[in-house]
Amino acid sequence: MIQQPCAKINLGLNVVSKRPDGYHNLETVFYPINIKDEICIEAIPDNITTCYECSLSIKGINIDGDLQQNLIVKAYNLVKQHYTNIPKISVKLTKNIPTQAGMGGGSADCAYTIKMLNDMFNLKMSINEMQEMAAKLGADCPFFINPTPSFATGIGEVLTPVDVNLSQYKMVIVKPAIMISTKEAFANITPKEPAKCCKDIVKQSIETWKEELVNDFEQSISNIHPEIIKIKNKLYELGAIYASMTGSGSALYGIFKDNPDNLYNAFNNCFICVV
Repeated sequence: MIQQPCAKINLGLNVVSKRPDGYHNLETVFYPINIKDEICIEAIPDNITTCYECSLSIKGINIDGDLQQNLIVKAYNLVKQHYTNIPKISVKLTKNIPTQAGMGGGSADCAYTIKMLNDMFNLKMSINEMQEMAAKLGADCPFFINPTPSFATGIGEVLTPVDVNLSQYKMVIVKPAIMISTKEAFANITPKEPAKCCKDIVKQSIETWKEELVNDFEQSISNIHPEIIKIKNKLYELGAIYASMTGSGSALYGIFKDNPDNLYNAFNNCFICVV
């Protein structure tokens, strides 16, 4: 079976409060975009000896670290705990979604693995059941079980559909060669209630977003990595209606009415994609 997990962007991201468990309550709108990885899963016959129950290989964008710690393998192991009869599998991942970008690439791969195993082996899990399972592996993993525009609360796992459609616009993604850890992202954040909820702002005319739709991580990350604000300003110079960092970075996006001119000359040493 072959499927193509999509990326996401955040339309606004507000850190609302710190929880007793040490995590933070968030408010954000997840929006799927057409940058996709590809996952190919094949069952391995019982008579073939393998080192691992889930054998993963990756091409495309490089991912450092032990492959057996990848979220795809963790998703397989979690499903296997509940459905012990599923066979060993071979997974081939083509990585196109930038990593450590705030675009949910690893979470998407994780969620799609759960969905694919459910379909391949007729496990008969509902969407809610798969989302509950995905939430054990990452806060934004449940979104990718059913990746439609959603207002997310809690730590990002409580999802409500939201009516926003950006298909008439061009989306420009720019990711600099900056890696931002979760610890770094939250280090200078002071949780607070937003003046207006992002769920309500995205229902307004997109021309109003520049003044009202905020990613709380953007300023604190820009203080450490000034390239972030420079890229955002450049997107506006190129004609973006709205531009923002997505997630905790380091990717940014600009929403345009038409393809901007001289895009690929405007950003050095960056991943650039127009969708």
